[in-house]
Amino acid sequence: MRPLRPDTAAGSPSQPNPMVTFTKHAAVTRYVAGAYTEAAVKEAARTAVAELGSNPTLGLVFVSSDYIPHLTDFLEIIRLHAHVPLLAGCSAYGLVGDALETEEESGFTLLLLSLPGAQAVPFTFNERTVEDSNGPGYWHYETGVQPDNVKAWLALANPFQLPIDPWLRRWNEAYPRVPTFGGLASSTTGDPEAWVFLNDRLVEGALAIALCGNVEVRCVVSQGCRPIGEPLTVTHAEKNVLLSLGRKPAFEVLNEVFSELSDVEKERAKGHLFAGLAMNEYVEDFKRGDFLVRNIIAADPQTGAVAISGKPRVGQTMQYHLRDAESASADLHKLLAREAAQLTPFEPVAGFLCTCNGRGVGLFGEPSHDARAVAKHFPGLPLCGFFANGEIGPVGDKAFIHSYTASLALIGRLAT
Repeated sequence: MRPLRPDTAAGSPSQPNPMVTFTKHAAVTRYVAGAYTEAAVKEAARTAVAELGSNPTLGLVFVSSDYIPHLTDFLEIIRLHAHVPLLAGCSAYGLVGDALETEEESGFTLLLLSLPGAQAVPFTFNERTVEDSNGPGYWHYETGVQPDNVKAWLALANPFQLPIDPWLRRWNEAYPRVPTFGGLASSTTGDPEAWVFLNDRLVEGALAIALCGNVEVRCVVSQGCRPIGEPLTVTHAEKNVLLSLGRKPAFEVLNEVFSELSDVEKERAKGHLFAGLAMNEYVEDFKRGDFLVRNIIAADPQTGAVAISGKPRVGQTMQYHLRDAESASADLHKLLAREAAQLTPFEPVAGFLCTCNGRGVGLFGEPSHDARAVAKHFPGLPLCGFFANGEIGPVGDKAFIHSYTASLALIGRLAT
């Protein structure tokens, strides 16, 4: 096998919409279980492109860690036999293929997308790129893509090689109101490494693919929580510390919210309470999806302070949230149902799902929860994805890194 060439260049459930059924082969998926064999990879590539009926615009592929020693051959076989001009992916703790999820099992999952009139423009970058950036123009020059010319970005990053939050802050400034979705590469439990790849080589840091031209992307970002208590205004905050909400100590409000929960909810809430920061202050009735959910790091009953993994602003609306399996399931189904009801004139041809490696069987007690939820609301939609170390998706008009989240990108076109 030829050695890999690292690339270091900078640069509550609802009924589905009965009218939404996808049969067009503008996208095709393949899930293959088991260890790497050349024959299995070749068969998957050949049958997928034959079913697609045309050469793909873009391919996405995700692999279990045991495929990495064979990665060069694996990628070349897919590119050759599926006629893929641009192939991107990463290693994964678990895989998503249509209505199926597997965790810590050998295999790979492949999505081929044919998008006539669309362009997929790749860009690789690393920590040095982020450190050297000095404004939006820097990113426009490096990527060769202007904000008005891109519909969405697909991003895959290695969490061990790239500072994600600093990159996303700069990226949001460069591409305001352009959705960025994707996830952080993962690997099997105990493996200290993760890998991102583009075409036939490993990528140091991260890659982003601009989807331009005749393509539309809509995102569903389910943070797996439900609001509890009442939304209140942040009246005192310092850096990442909430000091008062509605002129009451933040800890006092948290304690009041907790005391109002039922006994069952109180058991569920232990270690699962979060802070939700409103992304849009011009909302009359806050609901799921209006908040950026962040971890509560510490709470001090003496000072009344609550520290969170975010930066609240004075005047911003904040509401505490509860995360458990029931809330996570209801949140995802509600958001999917809402999106399915708003399809026209948008026609999705494929879904790309990044779900947290803390969800799955560990959260829901059963396999394939998120994938089956997508299949319920979008029957027949080709779906591909992976279990991530962190999920990237927009809340409001900015992209954030999330945890315990399902980030779904619906890729398609406007009906003609």
